[in-house]
Amino acid sequence: MNLLTTLPGSMMEGFLPSGWDLKKIDACVADDPRSINDRQAWWHRDFRPIACDTLADFDTFMGHEIALTIRRAREAGEQLVLILPVGPMGMYRWTVFFLKEWGVGCDHVYGFNMDEWSDAEGNTLPSDNPAAFRYAMEQAFYGPLGKLTVPEKQRHFATKDVIGTYGDRIGELKAAGAKHGVIFGIGRVCHIAFWEPQFAGEYGGVEEWKAQTHRLGAKLHPLTIEQNAITSFKSRTTLVPAFANTIGPKLFLNADHIIGGADGTLGRGMMWQGLSLWMTLRHDPTPWIPSTWMPTQPGKLFYMKELAGPLVAECN
Repeated sequence: MNLLTTLPGSMMEGFLPSGWDLKKIDACVADDPRSINDRQAWWHRDFRPIACDTLADFDTFMGHEIALTIRRAREAGEQLVLILPVGPMGMYRWTVFFLKEWGVGCDHVYGFNMDEWSDAEGNTLPSDNPAAFRYAMEQAFYGPLGKLTVPEKQRHFATKDVIGTYGDRIGELKAAGAKHGVIFGIGRVCHIAFWEPQFAGEYGGVEEWKAQTHRLGAKLHPLTIEQNAITSFKSRTTLVPAFANTIGPKLFLNADHIIGGADGTLGRGMMWQGLSLWMTLRHDPTPWIPSTWMPTQPGKLFYMKELAGPLVAECN
């Protein structure tokens, strides 16, 4: 007895994205946690998942990878486009640490925040609101870098009047030789940024879906809202906006290098991200599961080893 056998007539019927094949999704999870790293045919040859034993390891390893990407671009004399998430966040402390230790300035970096809370029209929170992603980035990354920081004119945030310019601006930078890095987390329903799985049903095919640069006032899936209630709003669902501005697949695909993170453990054996991680790594790429496209690009996905399971019942 499980969700697959009890779904008909339940309140879960019609709740999950219509393009999800639950039997296929369940089959993504293997009994042996170590097999999560087994290479799949669609993975890019330079894509690699990296297990982390502790959260401290996760934050340090991912922060080092970001800092190293920034350093290498500077040493090569290249400009660097970085698409940046607010979640995960712990790695920014270590990115700042390494850049300061190395004395590496970031005036060659162009930061593009991938999303921001909004209303249905795309209006966003004030930048001094502690829930605003701009506020989070200023506090965790741009501010602590001090004199080494990314120039203010090169910081882009997903506001109503700016996010629509991302595509052209990134295109101009890449045409001039800039490298393109994407840093990301994985949502409960496998979104990248706030590009939700149900959006797939609005497009005629994969290529049309891939061509989308952004969306204003994107309608969030209920599981996305509840995920953020747990991870960012101390369980207070009533504080979570139901919409967000977000980049689309055209901007989070086609990267020169990706740096992903999955740290969704909660303690005492509880977690929210185990299935999402297995789906990302084991389900063949589909617009109905946006994160499945990330392994098709070169780079690394750092994850908490605990998320690999085994994903079996354990009453808490």
